[in-house]
Amino acid sequence: MVEEHDKLLPIANVGRIMKHILPRNAKISKEAKETMQECVSEFISFVTSEASDKCHKENRKTVNGDDICWALSSLGFDNFSEFMSRYLHKFREYERHKAEQNKASSSEDKDEVTSYGVGLQPDTSAPIFEFQILDKGGSSSSANLK
Repeated sequence: MVEEHDKLLPIANVGRIMKHILPRNAKISKEAKETMQECVSEFISFVTSEASDKCHKENRKTVNGDDICWALSSLGFDNFSEFMSRYLHKFREYERHKAEQNKASSSEDKDEVTSYGVGLQPDTSAPIFEFQILDKGGSSSSANLK
């Protein structure tokens, strides 16, 4: 049987996320971290269970990002679903672009090695995605993901 604490997100990660949104001098009690840990773990289980049920009905074994977005929407978390759908789309674009760069770089490396005996340096530039992050007061600010 799985222990209760094994079902929860690591408390250090939860605390780190909480600290990220608070002012630098703010302190978070152990009780607050534990409460949030239980809440977010339950929320993730709730959404994942809904997505898993959908997959089971469709005779699929793998839950994917689209299933999570669907579950969020079907559970009434439309704002989260819209945000996650946009993020998922941008993430997939990024991954596709990265794979294309790696493929091009790999074929160029092979050509360079066979022709001159020297490899090319891969292009490490990655697209930057801009996201709107809600601050504590509800105002938004831009953040870049590389």
